[in-house]
Amino acid sequence: MSLGAELKKIIRGEVDTSPETLLRASRDASLFVMKPEVVVSPLDAGDIGALVRYVGEQKGKGVRRSLTARAGGTDMSGGPLSNSIVVDTAKHLNHLLALSERSATVEPGMYFRDFDVETKKKNLELPSYTASREICTVGGMVANNSGGEKNLKYGKTARYVEELEVVLSDGKPHILRKFEGDALQTKLAEQSFEGDLYRSVAALIKNNTEIIERAKPKVEKNSSGYALWDIGDGVTSLNLARLMVGSQGTLGLITKIRFALTQPKPFAAMVVMFVNKLSQLGELVPEVLRYEPDSFESYDDHTFQLAVKYFPEFAGQMKSGLFRLGIEFLPEVWMVLTGGVPKLVLLVEFRGVTQEEALLKAQKLAAEVAHNKEHISYRIAKNEAEARKYWVVRRESFNLLRKKVVGRRTAPFIDDFVVPPLKLPEFLPKLEAILSTYDLTYTIAGHVGDGNFHIIPLIDPRRADTARMIDELSHKVYDLVLIYQGSITGEHNDGLVRTPYVEKMFGTDMYNLFVQVKKIFDPLNIFNPGKKVGTTFAEALRHLDLPSVQK
Repeated sequence: MSLGAELKKIIRGEVDTSPETLLRASRDASLFVMKPEVVVSPLDAGDIGALVRYVGEQKGKGVRRSLTARAGGTDMSGGPLSNSIVVDTAKHLNHLLALSERSATVEPGMYFRDFDVETKKKNLELPSYTASREICTVGGMVANNSGGEKNLKYGKTARYVEELEVVLSDGKPHILRKFEGDALQTKLAEQSFEGDLYRSVAALIKNNTEIIERAKPKVEKNSSGYALWDIGDGVTSLNLARLMVGSQGTLGLITKIRFALTQPKPFAAMVVMFVNKLSQLGELVPEVLRYEPDSFESYDDHTFQLAVKYFPEFAGQMKSGLFRLGIEFLPEVWMVLTGGVPKLVLLVEFRGVTQEEALLKAQKLAAEVAHNKEHISYRIAKNEAEARKYWVVRRESFNLLRKKVVGRRTAPFIDDFVVPPLKLPEFLPKLEAILSTYDLTYTIAGHVGDGNFHIIPLIDPRRADTARMIDELSHKVYDLVLIYQGSITGEHNDGLVRTPYVEKMFGTDMYNLFVQVKKIFDPLNIFNPGKKVGTTFAEALRHLDLPSVQK
């Protein structure tokens, strides 16, 4: 009996082995390709439990099977790719289950855009949304511990996850949340699957405090590894929901999420700075951060030129006519004609309960910039409507690269590193020196306020040396990042592309703790194998979606 036929006997949802579905599930937004055997769309947690039990039984018979969750397919790391069973949560597990005055309970396959519409009805928001907010799901945001343009003030998704329902390796759903004091002691004394789990993790934390403290990331933003440094001490508190956030579906399959929500400030104003010398960031970044902006973002000259080249597409994204958008960009056109394309464009947004409050904050920063800074010009976008064109450029450049550049393809393999913001003036020229030795076109955009940058090169997939270049350049860039005590990924996670670097970032002792975490939760390696731990450089390169590799 075929795998598809076997699965149809045990779940009520759909089982799909059509070539079209398998092809679609074999790729995400990364550089990798893995063709699954089957894609299943479970109806509920009961279906997922049946899948877990089935794979466990198959493992006992020596048959290699696994389960990998997928929803929006927007991951840039290869996280939802598998050569076994892909579990599509977007088809059925996509409902908002409850919405109160401070929180929401939702299934993982719900698209953020739809979730946002519903929460906004109560003037509430999940502020960790990403640039891909129109096409990603909330489950993907939890799996990667995503963050976005509001991270500087509001933090990443982990901050807002209060509780998770997760199907674990016993094939049953479990509620994971933070336990403290007597409640934790009761849980640790429980003679059950959950009790064993909590005792094992608590012991691991207590017995390895020094290793965890020494290896925890030195930057504010990180999605690499398992967050052992952020789940409590195992004695007074322990939060396994926090451990699950950012684990990329390697420890269990999430079926429900309870998010805490914030009340967004309705009005915004923005200072847009056009910077011609990277060396100025050393003085400029701390100056801006003193004003405590809500967002501090950036994009580079290549992104600026891309916006000019694909002007009609940006007009479409803004639902604006070409003539009207042309008028809106006249100040920038004049600036380019008279002074050239700026090296970096910085977007500093302030929000307030009134338009006057937001604008006053922006004007105070602009006045200081005007008084103290040479080689920097600026504009004030007085409201959200005036700022929208800059956000569209920042958010849409990657999608335009993917869709419009003929003969080249986007290559997100050095796309998400983090370095301390105050080190950027020293770091960025060294990074540019590395990139300049390769024949590459690339864009840089990022969250400059927390030192998180997204570099997206364009590569020729037909070149025989492309795989070698990717491998070589990855090592050079990540070695530089680690010299500055940064992180290899701030929000896109490890996946296939960065799992081989995890041990180098954290050290062998900490990496071995990650391996133990995986064994505690998933002793049969059922859940998304090869992500976070267990993939070598050679294995990852074999899955590159390049003709020279996939032949």
